Amino acid sequence: MDAIFTVDKPVGPTSHNVVARIRRASGQRRVGHAGTLDPLASGVLVIALGTATRLLEYLTSDDKTYVADVTFGVTTRTYDREGDVVTRTDPAGIDATVVESQLDRFRGTIQQRPPAFSAVSVNGKRMYDLARRGIEVEIPVRTVTISSLTLDEWTPPTARLTVTCTKGTYIRSLAHDIGESTGVGAHLSGLRRTRSGRFVIDDAPALEDLLEALRQRSWHRFATSPETAIDHLPTIHLSLVQARDIDQGRPILAAASSPVYATNPDGPRRARALDPEGRLAAIVTADPARPDFWRPEKVFHTAPTSQLPSHPTTVGTHEPDGSNTGDGYP
Repeated sequence: MDAIFTVDKPVGPTSHNVVARIRRASGQRRVGHAGTLDPLASGVLVIALGTATRLLEYLTSDDKTYVADVTFGVTTRTYDREGDVVTRTDPAGIDATVVESQLDRFRGTIQQRPPAFSAVSVNGKRMYDLARRGIEVEIPVRTVTISSLTLDEWTPPTARLTVTCTKGTYIRSLAHDIGESTGVGAHLSGLRRTRSGRFVIDDAPALEDLLEALRQRSWHRFATSPETAIDHLPTIHLSLVQARDIDQGRPILAAASSPVYATNPDGPRRARALDPEGRLAAIVTADPARPDFWRPEKVFHTAPTSQLPSHPTTVGTHEPDGSNTGDGYP
């Protein structure tokens, strides 16, 4: 079974617990997840089985959307409702207007310090291990981007916010920092992830429904194919000869004018390579030394054309919306 699922994780279990239950129900040894959700959080958790687990690194970098409940007047050690109370302050002076007035400073690219109780590593040690032992260390700040931050409801003393942000953003820290900006403090009292990249909550079955489908071997209705899961990447359609070359680790020649080269100019130029049957053959990257060549980064199946002779060929490419922009499009 090589597939990706979106599950609506309930409040309570850890992401690791969910993976363990899916492993048992599916009988698959290779199971992983993209983007951890804390036990108090619910919502979209992306799960991969089989060789699809090799795609998880390409899914964790996507933007995510959360609905967060931020309660004012109480701060905790963990920045959420699970932690010991640190301070209590009367929040009577806080209303929707006050909260809204503070949000703009947290929109855009900001510097954020993760909570002391987090999985961030400092000198090889997890912050939560150091915090539990009472060891205080300087927590490094990180740059994150909050592309959208809105106040949806105000039920004193709790604000419900919708946040869209980049990988690595701590919503607990955001709640704490917003509380600090109002002068009365705050903590995260509820969290639900509604989107992780292309995966949205409306398409996510409840955990128990997915487990039952896996046990009954009727999981196909919930599955996303590896090809579809990474369709945000530009696509290279391989000929039979190119599929064999990629399978054997050889680079393929790409058109220098291809629009694929316009994507991600500051990082690896990456694309998904599909074989003539539309299956995911490999993730490929442009060779930095020879940018007219694409080299396989990860190969996913044995090409069915292993007996064919191979030679460098110009590939056809198209953007994810399906527009054809190169020669050799099958």
